[in-house]
Amino acid sequence: MNFLFRERRHLAVLLHHFPLEHSPARCRRSQRWNVIAPCAGFFILLLTASGAMAATTNELSDAEIRGRQLAQQLCELQPTVNFTNQGVLQIRHGDGKQTGVSVRFQTIVTTTNWRVIYETTDETNQVRLVVIHSGGQPNRYQFLKNDLNENEIMAPFAGSDFWIADLGLQFFHWPQQKILKHEMRRGRSCQVLESTNPDPSPNGYSRVVSWIDNETLGIVQAEAYDAKGQLLKEFYPKTFKKVNGQWELQEMEIRNDQTGSRTRLEFDLKQKD
Repeated sequence: MNFLFRERRHLAVLLHHFPLEHSPARCRRSQRWNVIAPCAGFFILLLTASGAMAATTNELSDAEIRGRQLAQQLCELQPTVNFTNQGVLQIRHGDGKQTGVSVRFQTIVTTTNWRVIYETTDETNQVRLVVIHSGGQPNRYQFLKNDLNENEIMAPFAGSDFWIADLGLQFFHWPQQKILKHEMRRGRSCQVLESTNPDPSPNGYSRVVSWIDNETLGIVQAEAYDAKGQLLKEFYPKTFKKVNGQWELQEMEIRNDQTGSRTRLEFDLKQKD
């Protein structure tokens, strides 16, 4: 799913800079959004001002209030500059067959919103997805210029294990957010955030549990559950590379526990002159 650390140009935004025990980088929050994720980043969390946010704090538990606050804090993060990146989706299907899909990521910041464009570069299998983020408004998803609804975003991007909803970290926009506990995960001190979908589609997620790094707000790990409450996917940032003195997310992975498939997203990190 999508989840993060010093987000490396959103997967861009929230999916892109994930702090791990393997990364000595300790990004300050003021620096984090020069971009993310993946993953990252990952995936950021918004207590987004959708109609579902109408419940008053008097009706919520302390864990729910803190969960919404964390979600809002994450979703309000945004990049400050435009940038473009290249990567490859390395897909291992459940039958063992492997395929690779080259992808171009472009982030564009405007005065009213910011958007991430995901494009495959294979001429025989061209796919174009645009995720539009507009502050307190719900995300918009445009696939081949057509707007997608909530059910339509629960579909694979370019045949990978990353769903369209994962790329926009849609689960952070769900109305039900709750802090389950605080614990160490992969060598990092984390808040465990549970995002619950009040009306999951049969093929969608019912809830997502994310381990959010206390220091960087990056996603250390995430688990997505299907409509029946069974574990469906697991997401991890994997490796980092130091580029121009900064630790950048180089690889992240998402696994489908029910089909046995797995997708690694490998970024093409280059030194700048």
